[in-house]
Amino acid sequence: MIHAFPISLDDVRPNNQRYARESIDRSIALLKEAQRTLREDLVDAEHAAESKLDANLSENNTALSRRVFVVHGHDEGARETVARFLMQLGFEPIILHEQANQGRTVMEKVEAHGQVGFAVVLLTPDDEGCVKGGTPEPRARQNVLLELGYFLGRLGRNKVCALKRGTLEIPSDFAGVVWESMEGSWKQALGRELEAVGHEIDWNKVMRV
Repeated sequence: MIHAFPISLDDVRPNNQRYARESIDRSIALLKEAQRTLREDLVDAEHAAESKLDANLSENNTALSRRVFVVHGHDEGARETVARFLMQLGFEPIILHEQANQGRTVMEKVEAHGQVGFAVVLLTPDDEGCVKGGTPEPRARQNVLLELGYFLGRLGRNKVCALKRGTLEIPSDFAGVVWESMEGSWKQALGRELEAVGHEIDWNKVMRV
């Protein structure tokens, strides 16, 4: 025979109260964890948005900068002609030897002053060179070719214009680089390249200078 023992409300209520309290505590803990996670996600999203904004601003500032780096060799006449032309069009030519050294190497100076929107590289026959056993031929200085490669990598080919004066050897590695002869209509060509990347060009000034 099975005996039934009656259960009083006093026996049930403490258990229910304890269970309810534990459930509430668990719910509060979960809510706090969710709140913490949401805060972290919000901070991460804000940082990502700020980083993207900074990157876009940096890219736009570089793209619209009217600072133009002029890479040159020993031909001072070509350098001054190009610099003067850029200034008359409202650009700021950056010429490396005019900048303070501050104990830096050439490439450190190039990197320090490389925040420009465009680069003009002057390929002039300042040196001679050839393969071993060959006949020496006029060529651009090695630092000019190094800086040409640097700005091609930094700015992209569309923001680099090479101007060639005289007869000189062009390295095969740079065969894909478009260059303009300074014996021709290089001013119009340079103006077109600058305009193509978004700069406003006063063509009346181009034709006058």
